Amino acid sequence: MTDIAYHPTRLRALRDSFRALRAAEFPWTADTVYLNNASTGPIPERTRRALDEFTAKRTAPHLLPDRELLGGLQAAREAVARLLNAETGEVALTTNTGFGLHVAARALPLQRGDVVLLSDGEFPAIVYPWLLLKKEGVEVELAPCGPEGWPDEDYLVERLADPRVRVLAVSFVQFSNGYRCDLARLGAACRANGTVFVVDAIQGVGNSIVDVRETPVDILACGGQKWLLSPWGSGFLYVRRELVRVLEPVVTGWMAFEGTDDFSRLTEYNPTFRADARRFEMITLPYQDFVGMTASLGLLLEIGVRDIAEVTRATHAPIVKWAQENGVRISSPTENGHRSAILCVAPAKPAEAYHAMKRARVVCSLREGSIRLSPHCYNTVEEMEKVIEVLDDLM
Repeated sequence: MTDIAYHPTRLRALRDSFRALRAAEFPWTADTVYLNNASTGPIPERTRRALDEFTAKRTAPHLLPDRELLGGLQAAREAVARLLNAETGEVALTTNTGFGLHVAARALPLQRGDVVLLSDGEFPAIVYPWLLLKKEGVEVELAPCGPEGWPDEDYLVERLADPRVRVLAVSFVQFSNGYRCDLARLGAACRANGTVFVVDAIQGVGNSIVDVRETPVDILACGGQKWLLSPWGSGFLYVRRELVRVLEPVVTGWMAFEGTDDFSRLTEYNPTFRADARRFEMITLPYQDFVGMTASLGLLLEIGVRDIAEVTRATHAPIVKWAQENGVRISSPTENGHRSAILCVAPAKPAEAYHAMKRARVVCSLREGSIRLSPHCYNTVEEMEKVIEVLDDLM
């Protein structure tokens, strides 16, 4: 994603439109400052209504024929494809990020002596699937972070020159400091060296643009419950078209195979995997959660992720200014290039600050010694200024 800076007039107009959205879709924000989307994003009102309607039908299952259930899953795949600028056949539905990462770790043809390269300090979900491969002789290298605690992209690119490095796996956005990796740079380096590029995108998709037609990502896994404002149990796996037919899942669902759409001929077993990414899906999926995800993605696509990116980053400004004036460390990038919607502040007594936030009805997280603030489209500058009031009382 290229950083953009909107004209102040344009930014004000966006904020005004987002205020209307806030009132319509997130009415509970009138009495709670919720800055914790990096943990769990809220369900918009339109999504709640879609879920309620589906659940009402679920009480009488004959109201949900197979064509409607399977059509709901296809609608979710199509919405994800629009979000990523992918082909629908490159999208598999999953119940969380970790499942998609395990699919990648087990389906890639890694051999004894091959190296999987990770950055130290990553969220566990992107680390453990690869560590399990050590039993099979695959080497897992944790690259040291830079002095700021961020991934050292120069080092990662340098290591890719080693032909033994067969996989580079990174988080699009770091959970503990909001550092946004340069997927274009890392992906191009992987492509040049014949390395598979795997991305855990849960902290970035929804607040930062990902265009898989422009960015050379091979496999991308993402859960819906954070920045996509979707139900728990919803997520997806993107697999580049050229890789879909090459990778065969180790664990399969019964609808991963050709011919299983015809429920009248299910015992004519065909061991041929589907030609698209549905070969990676584990049926039965939680239909209701994907109905909800489709509704939430519809909202994000209406707003536009580019506008969400600009507005969320603009809300950081008061906190950054306050920290600079008071000598408080910001552990997130504050310059263009690696910023995300996550802003982490490291006051002298972070645990005390975190509990003060809770008392003030400001919902945030304490991560790796920093207060993690993660605003979304419905958050306001005034809410960030309330954070400053709480921090000021502790100075």
